[in-house]
Amino acid sequence: MSVNPEAIRAFEHAGWQRAAAAYEDTFARATTPFASALLDAAGVAPGTRLLDVACGLAHTGGAAATCGATVHGLDFSAAMARIARARHPEITVNEGDAEALPYPDGMFDAVVSNFGIHHVPRPEIALAEARRVLATKGRIAFTVWAAPNENVAWALVFDAVARYGDRSVSDAPPPGGSFDRPEDCLSALKGAGFTQVSARIVRAEWPLANAQALIAALLSGTVRMAALIAAQDPSALPAIIAEIERHAERYRRGNQIALPIAAVLAQGTAPRKDDAAK
Repeated sequence: MSVNPEAIRAFEHAGWQRAAAAYEDTFARATTPFASALLDAAGVAPGTRLLDVACGLAHTGGAAATCGATVHGLDFSAAMARIARARHPEITVNEGDAEALPYPDGMFDAVVSNFGIHHVPRPEIALAEARRVLATKGRIAFTVWAAPNENVAWALVFDAVARYGDRSVSDAPPPGGSFDRPEDCLSALKGAGFTQVSARIVRAEWPLANAQALIAALLSGTVRMAALIAAQDPSALPAIIAEIERHAERYRRGNQIALPIAAVLAQGTAPRKDDAAK
């Protein structure tokens, strides 16, 4: 399957520019539960010089700053960066490209990305750039969504669309790489020159009122899932939502459903520069 980096970049950029305003009240509720484990994996502590790549609204960077880290955030969406600066004035937020980081070699002790790497057109270049800006023995950690067989919220949507809609009609270009399994992430980290790499599944829950709220959150707060849902025939949506609702009932707690969600948490260490050159 051919990959067109510029098509991916244009698609993702337009989508995140659109989603920025709604993200806080929609999809952020799914991504923020993983921030603490991500920062722990990167060894973030008071005094850590941290770069948060694809920082979005800087929830992860804000948590790190609260812990005493010195934080820079980077996002290619001007809309996201603008909101992040307003919400987190304690962080230096730049608009920029993960594949061409605007920082000197060895500037950071840690680099993190909470659900950002799989949106980059060429993740291998972004990871190599992360290694470049890390000091020797600096640590990288990132999260990506786990495969649907590990991820109930995603499986509910994909299964309902497959039954009552059409999964092939989305106009999203193919992503720059597959990152939904631990082995995918390990291979990418090793390919970028990281050592002491590891990857594991981490789990959380996403509380929502009902299936309609899930679809609304995905439509307004994501890019690829939004494209899939928006491409469905409007006449099929009631059946899709009803199918999700039926299967989501097993996760109901009072007036909410608590959908299990899962991510791959990957980490690695930057070698000495002369070791990386060997």
